[in-house]
Amino acid sequence: MMIKAGIVGGTGYTGVELLRLLAGHSGVELTVITSRGEKGLKVSDLFPNLRGRVNLAFVEPDEATLQGCDVVFFATPNGTAMKSVPALLSAGVKVIDLAADFRLRHSAEWEQWYGMPHSCPELLAEAVYGLPEINREAIRNARLVANPGCYPTAVQLGFLPLLEAGVIDPQSLIADAKSGVSGAGRKAEVGILLAEAGDNFKAYGVAGHRHWPEIRQGLSAVAGGPVALIFVPHLTPMIRGIHATLYATLTDPDADLQALFERRYAAEDFVDVLPPKSHPETRSVRGVNQCRLAIHRPQHGKTAVVLSVIDNLVKGAAGQAIQNMNLMFGLPEAAGLEGIALLP
Repeated sequence: MMIKAGIVGGTGYTGVELLRLLAGHSGVELTVITSRGEKGLKVSDLFPNLRGRVNLAFVEPDEATLQGCDVVFFATPNGTAMKSVPALLSAGVKVIDLAADFRLRHSAEWEQWYGMPHSCPELLAEAVYGLPEINREAIRNARLVANPGCYPTAVQLGFLPLLEAGVIDPQSLIADAKSGVSGAGRKAEVGILLAEAGDNFKAYGVAGHRHWPEIRQGLSAVAGGPVALIFVPHLTPMIRGIHATLYATLTDPDADLQALFERRYAAEDFVDVLPPKSHPETRSVRGVNQCRLAIHRPQHGKTAVVLSVIDNLVKGAAGQAIQNMNLMFGLPEAAGLEGIALLP
């Protein structure tokens, strides 16, 4: 059975990654790609890398057309998907939202961080958080999946084994994370112009970033209680990639951290635990649905340091969304995601 897939908001960087990956997925038929601003334009005219692979044109969002899909991906700004999701679910369509509309469990917290009322708060409890390494079985049975953010993916996968094993103090977590400029989206904005972002490096959102409550919510669920997390994101002069350096205070001085990580992720296709003393690089995951991790304990002291790298547009967005789709439709989890990272 071919899965009929629609994409709402196909003109951003996440949208074109969805198109690139779905175009090579043998179990998927791309049926509709929407964009109000580019309606009528051929997809390959906007994204020439898809010439000969995607023959659709952008159309305005149409409820009847979208309801004819088996699954609809929303690659839209925050606050867009929630307006359309109830009707799609009622029509039997499965939904994967790559924005933040369904990531947080409580509407008051969502409204605090995203600055608008939630239009369907009754669905927040049903939405499954789409981090397969934690919620795989729930994702299989979901009709609505909240695809995790890019920073939250890299950070949670790095802390997860330590919190599950209870070998760190959950009140001592620090995430120092860096992202390429594509994480800011495909838009005209002074701060991400080449002359502004190139040859430059800066922190931002230190007082509060929207991904903080999402990360804290996920880690608290794993820890079985509230965690204390300092999260500092940075903008780097590269196009794609995230590097998260994670710090935590050890409570078990005898824990074999390397073995702990290797056991936890032994069966995971998309998490690669590197050998001891490794330093993963963002280029090693460019264009693929992979998280590479390394665990360190400097000077054999009380601090665990985890290095986590992902491609923010793939494992941090479109690739993970397809991983979730595969689970929802009973396909092999790696279908359409078997690519090799691009070097140099």
